[in-house]
Amino acid sequence: MQALPDTLCYLDGNYLPVRDARVSVLDRGFIFGDGIYEVVPVYGQRLFRFAEHMARLGRSLAKVRIANPHSNEQWLERCRRLVAALAEKTGAVDQLVYLQVTRGVAPRDHVMPEDIAPTVFMMANPMKPPTAEQRHKGVACITARDFRWEHADIKSTSLLGNVMARQMSADRGAVETIMFRNGVLTEASASNVWVVHEGAVLGSPKSEHVLEGIRYELIKELCEECGIAYNLRPIPEGEVLAADELLLSSATKEILPVTTLDGDPVGHGALRGKPGPVYARLHEAYQRAKLSQST
Repeated sequence: MQALPDTLCYLDGNYLPVRDARVSVLDRGFIFGDGIYEVVPVYGQRLFRFAEHMARLGRSLAKVRIANPHSNEQWLERCRRLVAALAEKTGAVDQLVYLQVTRGVAPRDHVMPEDIAPTVFMMANPMKPPTAEQRHKGVACITARDFRWEHADIKSTSLLGNVMARQMSADRGAVETIMFRNGVLTEASASNVWVVHEGAVLGSPKSEHVLEGIRYELIKELCEECGIAYNLRPIPEGEVLAADELLLSSATKEILPVTTLDGDPVGHGALRGKPGPVYARLHEAYQRAKLSQST
């Protein structure tokens, strides 16, 4: 059994070590996965695009009919306290803050109970960014049919489909599983996917099959800053396989180049199997954004 950390967490109004936190076995998050979560990146002890993460948290909570238990100011105060505590204890200034809201504790019944208090849990962990080698050489991914449920747009704690998809790539020594539904790109198990074609960045349109990553709007802004065309439209599997560049984006990966897909090199010509120029420009722009868009 792995030892649990003694770093500070927040649970239903109390701050305590993670290893001492306890939740009822009848919590609907435990029984049904009936809850919502967010992950906010932190750079230099400052929360990155905090307002955008809070907006998505609010959208997800509304879709599953859980009242938001805190105001943005209350979430911010709690996040900052956890960030400061982790930095003091470990020295980590780049972190990830995990927020989770479940419907709460009630006798087991599929029907959503009314008038129960949601369970709120928060913790901060040191960020584990991609390695320098991954950025320099790119990473490997595999492809699979998107077998998850029809509401991937909700950032739900019910992640078994994503866990199974991610394990498929882990079993093959790859970092992600890029998924297709009816022959059209959706997303990866824990990342959004971007296709570079003739210098333009293409992404899957927002739908119930795609989680609207915070980096959706950010990458649009970075493309505008860099003078790179940006478009969201359905992307057939064949276009992904024939891409000039493939990119992943997420809170932990930021922007990461995919250079091998199902064992075959990505790209064409001299850049085949290597990170491309669009990735290089967006990565640099992302680093600038981290300095100017943190709270």
